[in-house]
Formats: sequence, structure tokens, C-alpha cells
Amino acid sequence: MTASIAQAPTALDDAIIRNAEATLETVGRAREAIHTVIFGQEDVVDLTLITLLAGGHGLLVGVPGLAKTKLVDTLGTVLGLDARRIQFTPDLMPSDILGSEILDEGADRRRSFRFVKGPVFAQLLMADEINRASPRTQSALLQAMQEHHVSVGGERHDLPQPFHVLATQNPIEQEGTYPLPEAQLDRFLLEIDVGYPSRDAERRILIETTGAEDHKPTAVMNAETLMNAQRLVRRLPVGESVVEAILDLVRSARPEAERIEGVSDKILWGPGPRASQALMLAVRARALIEGRVAPSLADVVALAEPVLKHRMALTFSARADGDTIGSIIGRLTARLAG
Repeated sequence: MTASIAQAPTALDDAIIRNAEATLETVGRAREAIHTVIFGQEDVVDLTLITLLAGGHGLLVGVPGLAKTKLVDTLGTVLGLDARRIQFTPDLMPSDILGSEILDEGADRRRSFRFVKGPVFAQLLMADEINRASPRTQSALLQAMQEHHVSVGGERHDLPQPFHVLATQNPIEQEGTYPLPEAQLDRFLLEIDVGYPSRDAERRILIETTGAEDHKPTAVMNAETLMNAQRLVRRLPVGESVVEAILDLVRSARPEAERIEGVSDKILWGPGPRASQALMLAVRARALIEGRVAPSLADVVALAEPVLKHRMALTFSARADGDTIGSIIGRLTARLAG
């Protein structure tokens, strides 16, 4: 653990504090701008912002019609990012995402190959219904997400900075789909459940989206502002108690961990160190968007399920008994609070 992580918030230098205050104000305005277009999905918006501020990728899971596509489009505008969308289908090829080389003939009749960039060369990419593409196409995108570059024809092509993928999945329509391999799900910082809006939120949706005027989001940030915020997130201090809570939580979610009655025997496999890293970044980002310069145990508890649920699996007997990953994570976080 570095000295910057171990230090108390009061020991932050003035430059970091000023940077944090400016970032807090900017992120607050970005949230307000998003909520002028997206109604009734406050938690989803916050978790998506946490994902981007932490420098990661997000998986949005929900039934159709819950504004997942609109959310990503709005984020691109508000954050000032070059945003693109890919509709995944079974016949989509890796080259349709990454790009391909074409043979050009110049004025002197000499021929040479030229690389034509695919839609993955964006700062914010929406992978719509990612589980509809074949495993080969999925792996091409997931590799780019991890390495931040693509290789075509033996040549390396770096992706823009920042680079974020927000993928969507429909949990109810599984015919003709290719579920993401569990090992590949680890590429996503958070899995974000998109639920139905409340009655009041749905009333507002009815009134404000069916009239003559269509509300448009406004740009609040740009790529450089976002990257500054991401650098700040990595510099925020994390108290020793929070570090230990992250370690305790992630390690207790593994089947070979210290036996926890009613939990350990229900876990088939659990999260690796990447989950600890994701939680460490996510709690810092959550603290930032809530106006704090250091995370707390409450942040660990709040983000435990989005960070861990796609990095764990239950045994058959646990599922037969009606247990869910969410309920198991709830028992583990209850131990932290206790």
C-alpha cells in the first residue's frame, strides 16, 4: 500500500483539495444534465458514472425499453465524448467492430493496404445486446477492452483515450444468444441492473417524452475533464479500515476461504484480485460523486453487489435451495456492517 493511500484525508495537499472541489462541482452538473433526460433511474445513472470515473467498462442488464440506449447516448453528449453504437447480431464479424485493411491503388498504380478503423475507435462505445454476437466477435471486443488497442494485419492500432464500453444485455430473451463466458465477464468493472421506474417517474416519462418538445442534454464535460477526474479518483486516500473491508469481502466470496456457515458451501467459484481492484476504484469514485474525498464502509457495502455478482457462481444445490448471488453477497456485507 502506498503512502498516498494510507494518509488521512486531512493530509491531502491543497492542490488535490482544489482539484477535488472543482471536479465535484463539474460532476454534479453532469448528473443534473443527465437527469433532465433520464427519469427514474438515479441509481443506474450513478453506477454508470462511477464506472466511467473509475476508468472501467459497464454491463447494463435489463429488459427492453428502460432507456439503456438513451442513457449511453446522453452520457456521450454530457461528457463530451465521441460516442458510437454497435447493434450486435449473430452475423456480426470481428472486422465489423475492429476495422479491416483494404487494398488501395494510387495514382502511380501502386497498390498498398490501408487500415479502415471500425466503430471500436470511439471514446464511448455502446455494445447493444452483446450476447447476440458470436463468441469470436465477443472476444474481439473484450480483448480490445482489456488491452486498449487492436492488432490487424500484424499492426498495432491504439484506441482513443479515454476508452469505455457500456454493453447491454436482455435477461429475458435468450433464444439465439451467446451468453458471455464467465471468465470474460471479469472485464466489466460493474454489472448494473436496470429496473422498472417508479410510478411517479413513469408518469413524468409519459408527460415529458410524448409532447411536441424533445429535451436535449447539454455538454458539461469533455474528454480531458473526464480523464482529470479519473486521475483524481486514483489519488483519493483510502482508510485502512476500508482497505481491510474490501479484502475481507472479496476473499470471503471464494469457496476456499475461511468457512462461513451458510455461505462457503454455496459458492462454486468466486472473484479474483481484479474484483478487489475494481472495488477499490469504485468506492473512490462513489465517494467523489457524493461530495466526499475519501470512501467509507458504506461505499463498500453499496457497491459489493455490482462489483461481485458477475464474478461469482453458486453451486447447483444452492440454486436448487432458492439462493441467489445477491442474497449471498448480502450475507457477506452484513458481516462487514456487524
